[in-house]
Amino acid sequence: MKTAKTNALRLLDRLGISYELREYEVDPNDLAAETVARKVGLPPGQVFKTLVVRGDKHGVCLAVVPGNSELDLKALARVTGDKKIETVPLKEVEPLTGYIRGGVTALACKKWYPVVLHETFELFDVISISAGMRGLQVLLAPQDYIRSVGARIAPIAREKEPPQ
Repeated sequence: MKTAKTNALRLLDRLGISYELREYEVDPNDLAAETVARKVGLPPGQVFKTLVVRGDKHGVCLAVVPGNSELDLKALARVTGDKKIETVPLKEVEPLTGYIRGGVTALACKKWYPVVLHETFELFDVISISAGMRGLQVLLAPQDYIRSVGARIAPIAREKEPPQ
């Protein structure tokens, strides 16, 4: 697999931020963060997924949560000042961000959106996020990511519910 330079990586290069890339084989039927974590050799809590959400008062926002958790919409609404927040329909993700499902990242989105990161982000020396395309993760220092997207940190995730 030849690694393409994504807009996300160009942004990191422009900011002088060092990073490592991890490529993996994509299964379009299984884009789960836990699967990506296994393929790049990291624990699921260290691989973060970016979700596109919309609040009733403040509009679109990006929520970044660990791969082994789920977004707590009520907690995020408290952080953003919205009464209600919902994930945007899948058909809107690419027009809003410029990225397809499985490749969404806050780095170099089509438009700037507020970014809220789950508080466990800072527990690691290195975190993994999508590099802007399926099959490619970028590993970098949490503080570099925070600086590059202007993010704030809050408790916005909870453990996933076990399957019924």
